Amino acid sequence: MDQGVTTDRDRALLVVGDVVTDVIARHRGPLAAGTDTAAAIRTLPGGAGANVACWAAYAGCADVRLLARVGEDASAWHERELVAAGVRPRLVVDPTAATGTVICLVDTGAAAERTFLTDSGSSLRLEPADWSDALLDGVGRLHLSGYLLFTEPSRELARTALAAARARGVPVSLDPASAGFLVRLGLDRFLAFAEGLDVLLPSRDEACLLTGLPDPADAAAKLSRLAPLVVVKAGADGALVARSGGAPARIPATPAVPRDTTGAGDAFTGAFLAGLLAGADPEEAAARGCRAGAEAVERVGARPPRPGSDG
Repeated sequence: MDQGVTTDRDRALLVVGDVVTDVIARHRGPLAAGTDTAAAIRTLPGGAGANVACWAAYAGCADVRLLARVGEDASAWHERELVAAGVRPRLVVDPTAATGTVICLVDTGAAAERTFLTDSGSSLRLEPADWSDALLDGVGRLHLSGYLLFTEPSRELARTALAAARARGVPVSLDPASAGFLVRLGLDRFLAFAEGLDVLLPSRDEACLLTGLPDPADAAAKLSRLAPLVVVKAGADGALVARSGGAPARIPATPAVPRDTTGAGDAFTGAFLAGLLAGADPEEAAARGCRAGAEAVERVGARPPRPGSDG
């Protein structure tokens, strides 16, 4: 399947994934155990799937759709935020579970590195009954958040969506989402699912974990024998684009002064997929992803600026 071409009619991106509420606490230096640590705290919309969708819309994809599950507690707020970002949300309201919440602890030192405390809530309770093949009407690409694989109901939904997309010839991409969750899921289980993908978008750490190889370029090449197009996101080292087992192309990073690295990988993925849908080749799409990632780390929060805003 061609990873870079869609028809004029099928230009939409459908993202299936998670919507969560991010509580971002920016502090400087180590946390002071047993007492107070001063921090600047903000509550913002997030979730890997939702972030990808918003960044794809920001990068110019005119029709971005999102299937996700939220709780009654925050469904209206999240829907407003997604619509304002140019995304067409289909949010399933969970009658029993609250919207997922992630506490993002961001050290405001030079690397702006973050640590997540995650309560997945309703976000991982998507199930096959939430899916309809009609969601693929007009869709040129389907993107799955790797978080879907970490519970059985959402994993079954991911299998259902993947099978439906393949039956229609719609390319499918996936971001593994979290090295920690990958270990809990089991690498073999993840790799078995990945055999059905067209595009795999791991981070450097995830690629090395999945292959057991210490060098990201070697890991990218090995993974591209499983999925035909692999893009390894390497942060300040840019990205690696590998196709069908070949030596990867190195895409340089866009310079940035980081404030908060939350959502940088999602920004890359959204801009990358928007680039492919616009007809860019994978290397040019990855360069667009690097530019979006750089813009993301210079902002607080995981979402792009609102259209028409000052940022």
